[in-house]
Amino acid sequence: MNKIFPSIISLLLIFIGCKENKVATENRTNSSRGKDPMAYVDPNIGTAHSRWFFYTPAAVPFGMAKLGPSTNGSYGNVQGWEAVGYDERHESIEGFANLHEFQVGGFLFTGMTGDLKTIPGSLENPDEGYRSRFNKEDEYARPGYYKVKLLDYEIEVELTATKRVGFQKYIFPKNEDSYLIFDVGNQLGESGEVKDASVSYNKETNTIEGWVITYPEYVKKYQPDGEVHMFFSGVVSKTPSSVGTFKSEQTFADSASVKGKGAGLFLKFSTEENESIEIKTGFSYTSIENARKNYSEEASNLNFEMAKNRAEEIWSEELNKINITDSSEVNKTKFYTGLYHALLGRGLASDVNGSFPENDGTIGQIPLDQNGKPEFNFYNTDSVWGAYWNLTQLWALVWPEYFNDFVQTHLLVYKNSGWLGDGLANSKFVSGVGTNFVGLVIASAYQAGIRDYDIELAFKAAYENEMKYKDRNEGAGKTDLGQFVNKGYIDYVPGWETTPEGSGFSVSHALEYSYSSYAVAQFAKALGKEKEYKELMELSDNWKNIYDEEIDFVRPKLASGEFLEDFDPFQPWAGFQEGNAWQYTFYVPHTPRQLVNTMGEEKFVKRLDSIFTVSEKTKFGGEEIDAFAGVKYLYNQGNQPNLHIAWLFNFTDHPWLTQKWVRKICNDFYGTEGIHGYGYGQDEDQGQLGSWYVMSSMGLFDVKGLTEIDPSFQIGSPLFDKIVINNGYGNNIVITTENNKPGNYYLQSIRLNGEQFKEHQIKFSTLKNGATINMTLGEKPNEDLFLKW
Repeated sequence: MNKIFPSIISLLLIFIGCKENKVATENRTNSSRGKDPMAYVDPNIGTAHSRWFFYTPAAVPFGMAKLGPSTNGSYGNVQGWEAVGYDERHESIEGFANLHEFQVGGFLFTGMTGDLKTIPGSLENPDEGYRSRFNKEDEYARPGYYKVKLLDYEIEVELTATKRVGFQKYIFPKNEDSYLIFDVGNQLGESGEVKDASVSYNKETNTIEGWVITYPEYVKKYQPDGEVHMFFSGVVSKTPSSVGTFKSEQTFADSASVKGKGAGLFLKFSTEENESIEIKTGFSYTSIENARKNYSEEASNLNFEMAKNRAEEIWSEELNKINITDSSEVNKTKFYTGLYHALLGRGLASDVNGSFPENDGTIGQIPLDQNGKPEFNFYNTDSVWGAYWNLTQLWALVWPEYFNDFVQTHLLVYKNSGWLGDGLANSKFVSGVGTNFVGLVIASAYQAGIRDYDIELAFKAAYENEMKYKDRNEGAGKTDLGQFVNKGYIDYVPGWETTPEGSGFSVSHALEYSYSSYAVAQFAKALGKEKEYKELMELSDNWKNIYDEEIDFVRPKLASGEFLEDFDPFQPWAGFQEGNAWQYTFYVPHTPRQLVNTMGEEKFVKRLDSIFTVSEKTKFGGEEIDAFAGVKYLYNQGNQPNLHIAWLFNFTDHPWLTQKWVRKICNDFYGTEGIHGYGYGQDEDQGQLGSWYVMSSMGLFDVKGLTEIDPSFQIGSPLFDKIVINNGYGNNIVITTENNKPGNYYLQSIRLNGEQFKEHQIKFSTLKNGATINMTLGEKPNEDLFLKW
């Protein structure tokens, strides 16, 4: 997601009846010796063609300081979403970046020896700059820790972090010309053009401090007057023999400060063999003063080893909240790596004292509790397009306190700006795809019982997100909402833009707005707001206005009200954002039984089953190394619009096909290699595809995204022999399977708390209170397992 970009369109002609590296090897070798889930996490899975925020091993769950190696992070990001940062196919590292979020990246540090160089250099010619070659055999990554050897300089580098402080250790060879380089004023990852920067060294305290102001591409589009600020304050463990600054290749000897685009600083040392020099750096999105406070609170009494041990303890504790028992090392590796990515994304943006960046550029303050601590945390976030089919379900079940903070974050932006922001980069609007599902996500949090916020304010924000179209801020997305509300559909206007006059993605937008209207309608009903409930429920039926019953496809409509004549259901981007009509016709998640009845149950099942039969041949998402590999296919697990589709059989008389196809997707789409990880270099948006695997492999998933007043999870076929979930409410969910062999996809019987269970779904409230679920599997469907709809 998070990009609007054309893909080469190829037509499929089909008749539908009406190298694992040492990082991976070492992690999995360790896993056979112990049961700690940490041993099954392989951060290098899926790192070919991965996004900027994907590879940050040296971080804690939901942290601000996210450290990782950069192989091409300095290359720029023309569209704002390109895969830059770390690519497992690259053979040199330019340095180690400290901040990795959607549209946020800053502060590249590294070490070198010999003749000083102050530019990164290129992958094709590393000798141009301070970049260094490395061997995969010298690289090791696990949650909370990373190390590698820079071969060109014989320097070993180690990274770890607390929530807001990054730790870097450089182990140098004996050399009179050893350097630490702080490249502050150049673009990194998705951060966009640098507008200004500053860095300085204080010899009295041996501290380095600085800041950078960037102008990311999505801020440029959705909040043109906005910019992103980042600050740091760090301490170096050894006093340098000399200090200098630079701008690009121009150096300034004996200079301790420099300001402007391209600003950087270097420290020179004389080092002994295996001498270690450490950098501890506090970060902030509000001020250098708060970066100092973050450092003081979290790291002033920690050395590298202490921080590393603490980070690994935190990861172990969080990953152990879901404990898997199974004989398959591969499946456990997929599971815990997916869970790791689900907990890594969308990190802190507030300081230890509760300061946070406001949308209007000022500094906000989170209320403090009686102990002087912030009552909640404020987070950066990619947009929530599709997150209701993975992340938010996982958060609601196991990490409700984070989900609550997530809602509080968006409400703070709403109070400051008057709008909910689909995606946030230091509170600036960065609407990933020009839509906005934040209201739906807030509604689902409420329905799940996560309510420690101003509920009336939350409803007001969610309601306006579905209804308020006059003078709508583009950063809030849905600029075509007026047509949806007043006409019942959105005019198709060829191209890539969305305006009040229509959209090039008119069909997918109308489907999405129908779904989110339904979600907020249920929120209204739960609060006794009958007028708003009826109003929103009427809008939720608008999907019918773009459903062509003559061909049983959703189809673009023109301003005249006529369907587009030149229509190819395989064609992506023509009415459909990152997908096509084959995929989006199934996008009626709020009322799936009505969709089934509209198409006819026999045809619905036959078409959907055929889609998966064909899609299995391309591993359910295409095998090109491209974020858009599957947009022109029948099905695309690699992108958000399709993530509920395999679960739709549960709303037909063939629920066993959900059991079959979800299992096959888990087996084939997901891999354990750098290239075949989440598909083939596909679009793992801050943990979405990983958390889809987590939920689906446990056999729990809600097509409706927990938006019903009494939400439920539909039931699938768990991959594992035993699953113990320590839910976020002080209770355990225990799921066991019998006869769980390869090929035994099909549920034969279910017992809930010892009693026979024949429902298609299990209530969320039941799972909150703790439950024991026993399932028996077999090689053939049990057509009488569930009660008929």
